[in-house]
Amino acid sequence: MNKIALFGTSADPPTAGHKTILSWLSQHFDWVAVWASDNPFKSHQTSLEHRSAMLLLMIQEINSPRHNLCLYPELSSPRTLETVEKAKLMWGEAELTLVIGSDLVGQLSRWYKIEQLLQQVQLLVIPRPGYSPENLDLWQLRRIGAEVAIASLSAPNVSSTSYRETGDTEALTPPIEAYINREHLYAWHEAQKRAKVVH
Repeated sequence: MNKIALFGTSADPPTAGHKTILSWLSQHFDWVAVWASDNPFKSHQTSLEHRSAMLLLMIQEINSPRHNLCLYPELSSPRTLETVEKAKLMWGEAELTLVIGSDLVGQLSRWYKIEQLLQQVQLLVIPRPGYSPENLDLWQLRRIGAEVAIASLSAPNVSSTSYRETGDTEALTPPIEAYINREHLYAWHEAQKRAKVVH
């Protein structure tokens, strides 16, 4: 049976951390489905189209030897249950694993029809610096039927939020930084350029 990782991410923008995660997933699953999504619990600065384009650049940059990373914008939905239902139509009897960051574990209980969702997928939690999945949260998920595993990888301590707020380009890979510059994305970037013109 094919093992498929479902990795939807708000990725605003995708960072070196996302690259590490995607590379790891490509080594541990038969197929990795990637898409940009709108998280109803977050606000987003950049359109889904731009975020999808940047994720595609990142997939191309990784160039997985197994060629098993692919962008599926049609899976994007604010409701993960709808995404999983689409994935089941696409892949039939495949074993589906929903990949989430440890920063989302605490909000999972508020997701749309979470118990129904957890009956259809396994959960893989990606550790994020500063967001240890609390034992209580994991216990509550297992109590409502979740099969939960924690990935054995260490992603770099970078975040999309840090980039948006401070312009920390260490968070970005060169193709993503080039895309942001070319498309004039993110407000701080424009303000920085204006400041240079003034001085």
